[in-house]
Amino acid sequence: MLKFDEETTKLLEIAYQGGDVTRRRRKAFDALHLAEGDTVFDIGCGNGLLTEEIARAIGTTGRVIGVDPSADMRALASARCAAIPSAQIKDGVAGRLKLRDGEADKAVAVQVLEYLPDIPSAIDEAHRILRVGGRFVAVDTGCKTLDWFSDDKDRMQQVQAAWDHHYTEPRVAALWPRLTREAGFSAIEVEPFTFCDVTLRPDGIAFMLMHLMSRYTSENGHMTEADTRAWFDEQVALANEGRFFFSLTYYRMSAVKL
Repeated sequence: MLKFDEETTKLLEIAYQGGDVTRRRRKAFDALHLAEGDTVFDIGCGNGLLTEEIARAIGTTGRVIGVDPSADMRALASARCAAIPSAQIKDGVAGRLKLRDGEADKAVAVQVLEYLPDIPSAIDEAHRILRVGGRFVAVDTGCKTLDWFSDDKDRMQQVQAAWDHHYTEPRVAALWPRLTREAGFSAIEVEPFTFCDVTLRPDGIAFMLMHLMSRYTSENGHMTEADTRAWFDEQVALANEGRFFFSLTYYRMSAVKL
């Protein structure tokens, strides 16, 4: 699993305001169907960008609580939402949410479930805090859908195999219908959306992943720093030559409490 230390947090702060991650965040926002006065739980709120956007949508009569286990991320979220009375940032994890039964109208988790050792417990907990008719929305990566060109196929496969260690569950979308139904949800939906790039943009998901993947693979001993640097440099060179290709699918999932 990734460690969201100060350096990683700074990288994500830049990338999360870029076009790609904004689009991903908007997918979750739109599926929540927010209304003025809603109480919303933002599970794994990160740097608070979605929390802030939710706060604007629900107005002064609403309430949004963002929880995250990373102190560095919470610091960014707290600073971002400091001037918004309806937003609160708290320490917390997906399986233990400090909210009364049925207290929330909506709950959202963006790129959270894929990292959890116990996804059913997190879904059960979301069900517990939601009122009847409340909506749970999640966005997670289709971890096995990554298609990334490299002239060095063996090294590319090595990088991807190393990156596979950073998440817990690559099949969240496939598990979603059964797990949410067993938890007592209905109106279950799964929608894919894909990022496909032939250019390398500084604010894009591909560029962000290049930094995260190269750092993760070397720091965790999966590859040498020299090998990961060679992979990173090759991707930059491919982009300069007009031969860059990257494709990754995410899934937006939603369900309603019966």
